[in-house]
Amino acid sequence: MRTGTIATTIILGVVVLILLTSSIYVVDMTQQVVVTQFGRPIGDPITTPGLKMKVPFIQKANVFEKRILEWDGNPSQIPTKDKKYIWVDTFARWRIVDPLRFMQSVSNELGAQARLDDVIDAVTRDLVTSHDLIEVVRTSNRKMAATELDVQTREGEVIEVGRSEITRQILEKAEEQMPRYGIELIDVRIKRVNYVEEVRLKVYERMISERQRIAERYRSEGQGQSAEIRGQKEKELERITSEAYRIAQEVRGDADAEATGIYAAAYGRDPEFFSFLRTLESYKATIGGDTSVILTTESDYLKYLKRMSGR
Repeated sequence: MRTGTIATTIILGVVVLILLTSSIYVVDMTQQVVVTQFGRPIGDPITTPGLKMKVPFIQKANVFEKRILEWDGNPSQIPTKDKKYIWVDTFARWRIVDPLRFMQSVSNELGAQARLDDVIDAVTRDLVTSHDLIEVVRTSNRKMAATELDVQTREGEVIEVGRSEITRQILEKAEEQMPRYGIELIDVRIKRVNYVEEVRLKVYERMISERQRIAERYRSEGQGQSAEIRGQKEKELERITSEAYRIAQEVRGDADAEATGIYAAAYGRDPEFFSFLRTLESYKATIGGDTSVILTTESDYLKYLKRMSGR
């Protein structure tokens, strides 16, 4: 009898435990709950954290996130207004603000992601196709560095809308469709813009050509500056050479004048002795070991030699 009582008590305890675990649930501060009975919602959504009760086995607690969630779309190939085919990759943040409507419309986060794919991709395509590429890429008419060739505004191009405004319009138009799903769309951003492969190769070729053109311009400017520097160098060298020649001539002229004065002074003191020295200098300059000179005996050139032989 006692064994049967213990077994009954254990069974009742297990049943009570199962009933308690099935009827009590905890709502975290990051969660919100919709209670359903046979698939139909019962009462208002529960958004406050704490320990909650429900009818076991009949009612079900459907838990949804209260935190901000991410949506990362797949890159889409979209033509711009000026017929440039590009890949556009978008990113968004959203949250569930009406869990009951959310559950009734999209069921869960996976369904919400699929619905966001449809809505945001469609709005993005509409806005990108209605604007030129430069509007999608740039936000303002600010001058950019020379390396950013492909997104420079060309002459006559003026950015009237810009990327920031297009992004804002995507958010605004997509947000209009979100209340029916119990979703609040917080932000939408264009994460990446790139050309399709065929156009990208042409862009690279154009960028290479542009780089070569700029390099050739720099090379031409360098050659011009080099020629200018060489010209200045030749001009300066000619000026220095001319100045040095002038100074040398002046020094040479002064030296010749001084020598002439010395010669004149020497000649004035003893003309005969001066003539003798000059003649000896001429002998030394003109007559060498291999020199043959044929002169008449009456030549003044040999007058001092004749005197020596006469003695």
